[in-house]
Amino acid sequence: MRVVKLPSRMSVRLRATLAATAVVAVALGGASAVLVSVLAGSLADSAAAEAERRAALTAQLLAMPTPPAPVEEPRLMVAPDVVVRPALPGVPPPTVTQSERFAVASRPVLTADGAVLVQARASLHPAAAALETLRSVLLPGVPALLLLVAALTWFAVGRALAPVSEIRRELADITATDLHRRVPVPAARDEVRLLAETTNRTLDRLEHAVGQHRRFVADAAHELRSPLAVLRTRLEIAPPQPLAAEALADVERIQRLTTDLLLLARLDAGEPPEHGEVDLGQVAAEEAALARPRSDVQVDLRIDAGIVVPGSAEQLRRLVANLVDNAVRHASSTVTVRLGERDGHAVLEVEDDGPGIPADRQEAVFDRFARLDEARARDAGGSGLGLAIARDVAVLHGGSLTVAGGPPGALLRARFPIG
Repeated sequence: MRVVKLPSRMSVRLRATLAATAVVAVALGGASAVLVSVLAGSLADSAAAEAERRAALTAQLLAMPTPPAPVEEPRLMVAPDVVVRPALPGVPPPTVTQSERFAVASRPVLTADGAVLVQARASLHPAAAALETLRSVLLPGVPALLLLVAALTWFAVGRALAPVSEIRRELADITATDLHRRVPVPAARDEVRLLAETTNRTLDRLEHAVGQHRRFVADAAHELRSPLAVLRTRLEIAPPQPLAAEALADVERIQRLTTDLLLLARLDAGEPPEHGEVDLGQVAAEEAALARPRSDVQVDLRIDAGIVVPGSAEQLRRLVANLVDNAVRHASSTVTVRLGERDGHAVLEVEDDGPGIPADRQEAVFDRFARLDEARARDAGGSGLGLAIARDVAVLHGGSLTVAGGPPGALLRARFPIG
């Protein structure tokens, strides 16, 4: 039978604290039980030995050449806890017995007047008091000690795992655009340091591989630009015919794709945008007013004036163009472009009245070369890079781009810090 272990939802720190506390609790419980048992036995033995000592001392006094007065009735001898009785027929051997309160030692003695039985007792009260004192110390002491162990273990494990938490936080912040970052390496030469060094070596290899990929894409796109430009020129001056027109449309599409790939390569390289003041309202109005392939779709502008953001005018223009192109491509009749200021941010919204983006695909549409099935059917010329480029531009400018509404319809919202 195979045993399947379910993953624990408790943290390593909590599991280590509970395990250490449980181990110490078992050890203390066992040690306390053994201590109480051994002490109880030792105290009982001490009381029995004291009773036997008293009986032996009395027996020694009775057996002396000068015997004491005849014993007619039980009477106290030597000490209050020693009693001398006439011996019964058949002299019994020395014995030691215990009751709830006393340890009693019996010893037969032959005296000048005959055989007598000496009984001496020792109180067990001091032993019971000692055990009660021990229990009164152990009962609150053991839980207090367990709490101390738990606190010290929690603190020690937290200190030991602090570098791991720093490594996790750093890794969580590393994205494809900042693979140059490395996790902190602790000073201690332990397993955590080895983990950090291994992680950094892995990041080195990943950065190298991603860098090679980006350079390949950029070089390939750059090398394609010249022959595509020549091919487009030849098709434009060629005699008009259907085949030449279709080829020219394909070349234009490939040119747009190479341009997008070059832009993505620059964005992936993490190049900071040009530092400048951009009138986002003017850029949005100019790009939204350009003619689009679908003349049946109306573009409405609701733009507040005077909204200026820092960044690159060229990249922000490309962001607006991609958002409007995407909205026009999927709209039924109307696209609305809004720009305003909210909470110290410039908010650009592009909304269409098309079928919208399903809730489970509202994040996937920003992946590169990702297109919905409806988009593939209605737009064979799309490359699937428009929204990916728009989000990269927004993030590079310290902002964000999300799907904020729909379906029905789609509302894409970009936010940029002002000033």
